[in-house]
Formats: sequence, C-alpha cells, structure tokens
Amino acid sequence: MLSGCFISDLSCNVSQCNTLMPRLEYSSQLLGKILNQLKQKKSELTKSNLYNFSNTCKLENTELKQVELEKTFYFAVESLTKIQQRLNSILGIFSIPIILPPVIPVIRTLSSQLYEIMPESSQNLCELSSVLGSVLVDSGTITEARFDFRVSNYESKILLDKAKLIVDSKLSKQYPNLDFFKAKNARLC
Repeated sequence: MLSGCFISDLSCNVSQCNTLMPRLEYSSQLLGKILNQLKQKKSELTKSNLYNFSNTCKLENTELKQVELEKTFYFAVESLTKIQQRLNSILGIFSIPIILPPVIPVIRTLSSQLYEIMPESSQNLCELSSVLGSVLVDSGTITEARFDFRVSNYESKILLDKAKLIVDSKLSKQYPNLDFFKAKNARLC
C-alpha cells in the first residue's frame, strides 16, 4: 500500500510518523474485510434476483425491494472499491491530506445507508472513518496542511455520482426490462 518510510518525507516527530503507517495498513485490512462481506451479500442478492427476474414477467413489491437492496449493496461495493484504490495510491505523508479528505464523507454516507440492513458492516465503516480521520488529522498536523472542505465535499459527491452511474448502468444491463424509476414509484403507491 505505502512505499517508503514517512520519516524520509519530512523531518518530524518520529512517534507521530511511525503511528500513521500501521493505522493506514489496519484501515486497508478493515476495508478489505468490509468489501468482502458486501460483495458476498451482493452476490447472493444478484443470484436470487436474477432467478426471480427470469421466472416472472412482472416483479412484485417484495422482488422490487430485493432489487433495490441489491442496488444499495452494489453502490456500496463500487464506492468502497474506489476508496480502496485511493488508499492504495498513498505514497507518503504529503499525499495523505490530498487523498483522504473526500474519502471520509463517502464512508460515512455508506455507513448510514447500511445501518439497518447490515449493522456489522455499518459499524466497521464507522470505525474505518474514525481511523482514517485520525490519520488525516495527524498527517495534516505534521505537514501543516490546510483543508478546504468545500473541495473535498465536491470530490466526495463526484465519487458517489460516478459509483451511482456505474451501478445504474450495470443494473440496467442485468435487468433490461426493468424500469427502476417506475419500479420505485410503483412501490411508493
């Protein structure tokens, strides 16, 4: 995940620099665990939904809810995969304040979406957010970085929008005859 030692990047308090790498490695491992759980659940839902979709012309409310649930898991997996790519791109202490700020709001958003349907993953996402937040604060302190939360919030929104676009495209191909907008509105009626 990380190449080189942070201490070579900056002459700083050795104890501060030495605590960043283990927390980033832990974060990467925790993210991998969360992703595996979500991928497994998504796979189970996809299998079930494809079976239901292939055996009926019209999906009932229950099946529509299952497709929406699959969409939620798909969105979480896609978003967390993008976050994993960002974490893997950290090369040193100076890259942390650039890479991490948009990641934390995305993780919090996903945690809130999964709170009721997969509480353990939601809790793990909260822990991941906390650990990455502490890494961000410490790296910002060491490097004297300044954060513009408008920019990081905008980047978070872009990351979420890209994930949603990918998920919508894949699900449209997976269920070509299902109009998600109509299905969602029909469920509300």
